[in-house]
Amino acid sequence: MNITKDKTVAQVVTENIKASHVFKKYNIDFCCGGGVSIEKVCEKKGLDYNTLLQELQEVNVSAEDNNDYNRWTLPFLIDYIENVHHNYVEESTPMLLLYAAKVAKVHGHHYTEVVEIDRLFQLAAKELAGHMKKEELVLFPYIKQLVKAEKENSTPPNAHFGSVQNPIHMMESEHEEVGDIFKEIARLTNNYTPPEGACNTFRALYDKLDEFEQDLHKHIHLENNILHPKALRLEEKLKN
Repeated sequence: MNITKDKTVAQVVTENIKASHVFKKYNIDFCCGGGVSIEKVCEKKGLDYNTLLQELQEVNVSAEDNNDYNRWTLPFLIDYIENVHHNYVEESTPMLLLYAAKVAKVHGHHYTEVVEIDRLFQLAAKELAGHMKKEELVLFPYIKQLVKAEKENSTPPNAHFGSVQNPIHMMESEHEEVGDIFKEIARLTNNYTPPEGACNTFRALYDKLDEFEQDLHKHIHLENNILHPKALRLEEKLKN
């Protein structure tokens, strides 16, 4: 993996998704805030550039995730996002809502932060549910129509929202909102570290929230840093 000081965090993760684990280790945002250069992020975080560079260069794509998402066709990538990440959110949300409500009710008098965590996750769940529907019903079908138009050498389809840039801008703004919610959840949970002697439900809540945030980071990365830029370039190409 060729890494230079001016290469952005998002570009590094696009080339190798496993690099995301290195950035997570140093609490570096590779999703919504991934447009920052490696050099700038080191300055901001007070990190030694050479140390971070060495860790990134040692990252290898393992059998756990050896997908080269950047080479996938847009329809295939969209189907993957829906089948893997959207399904994960839909399946995990009810469980987390139950965990969060139970822990807040039982332990909220002593650990007051869990009451706020419960409120924040309810907010995130509501935001994500509406967000994913807009993608599935509006943005994703339009991007597939763009791909079809390219194959058929025809003009791009008309859309009520004008350019694909408009729904993309909205989706990325919503990504940032949900990302901010999880930054606050991570802070309140001390990076998902349950208090000593916490019950199993308490521990399960923090563990599942951690898993949920990691999936969300990858989910947003695939859209913000791969799907959206390619869709914008494709629409521009078809219009010209």
